[in-house]
Amino acid sequence: MAVGKTRPSRLIIDRSAIYQNVKEAVDRLDDRTELFMVVKANGYGHGAVETAQAAIKAGATGLCVAILDEALELRTAGFTVPILVLGITAPQHAAIMTGHQISATVGDVEWLRQAKDTLAKAGVEEPLHVHMALDTGMGRIGLQDPADLGAAVTLMTEDPAFDFEGIFTHFATADSADTAYFEEQLARWHAFMAVLEKRPRYVHVSNSATSIWHAVCNGNIIRYGVAGYGLNPSGGELTVPYQLHPAMSLTSQLVYVKKIAAGRSISYGATYTASEDEWIGTLPIGYADGYERRLQGFHVLVDGQFCEIVGRICMDQLMIRLPREYPVGTKVTMVGTDQGQRISLQDVATYCDTIHYEIACGFTARLPRDYRN
Repeated sequence: MAVGKTRPSRLIIDRSAIYQNVKEAVDRLDDRTELFMVVKANGYGHGAVETAQAAIKAGATGLCVAILDEALELRTAGFTVPILVLGITAPQHAAIMTGHQISATVGDVEWLRQAKDTLAKAGVEEPLHVHMALDTGMGRIGLQDPADLGAAVTLMTEDPAFDFEGIFTHFATADSADTAYFEEQLARWHAFMAVLEKRPRYVHVSNSATSIWHAVCNGNIIRYGVAGYGLNPSGGELTVPYQLHPAMSLTSQLVYVKKIAAGRSISYGATYTASEDEWIGTLPIGYADGYERRLQGFHVLVDGQFCEIVGRICMDQLMIRLPREYPVGTKVTMVGTDQGQRISLQDVATYCDTIHYEIACGFTARLPRDYRN
């Protein structure tokens, strides 16, 4: 996809905010606990490489991604810190992971057997670093029975093809005020841990939410994700006991301004009709950029004033109602602050009946990312 460098719509990423979020999180940890920054999905839309650079500078000692290709991107960019792929990678790629010192998430014994064959056929002598995933209630990936963990650990510890580097689980409701299900998962986690005679180097259960509201469970790695980008993991259900610094803003400019008469309609389907003479501004951004079509009726900021999005959002353009005539080129803030007024990613997500993760990840490659220090 071509990057829209010649138009004024762009994401502004504040790397100093990411640095500050990570630095403050690292400072809160004890000496035995490390922070791995989660930079999957292109750093939650912020840019994986740029986020990783800021996080490591701030004290992160490792990185987490979702798929092998994301890990390879980081290795190609020159990162030498530990990288863990949190999703399941096909065992046929075990040699690639070993060759690039990338740690694999494993969820069953059969995966280990297939990976062992792959490594043997490739003549790989270095062991594959493995983190065993445990399904304590998330229901995605991982062993469900402590007995199966025993079998997996026996295979890994007896076979030089593997380095049993870590073990982890993921909590489904760590960002909820109701802790009942969290406690159920925690009990299952302890049942799994009772199987181990010796724990691996890394034992981890804490994503951002767990590290904030259940820090007693931290283990010795924090998988620091959305909070590192300055966003409350719970949306707004729980209060973060310290300040987070949002790193992403979205701005554009007016590219066309006109006055329409009462009775004239705007955009596809003529779903908006002016009740009186109105000034209408057009912005060069639309749903192809990840600015959701369902945001019709939401607002942006112009000159510190909230201006409603009128008519259906188009693929590449949208229209807003202005309080008065403004010149072409006037700045429009879609996420961020303007003259003391603010539109957050959470505000956008709430209007769309979703979560801020989805909004941030949904901004497409056509939007340039401008990095500010």
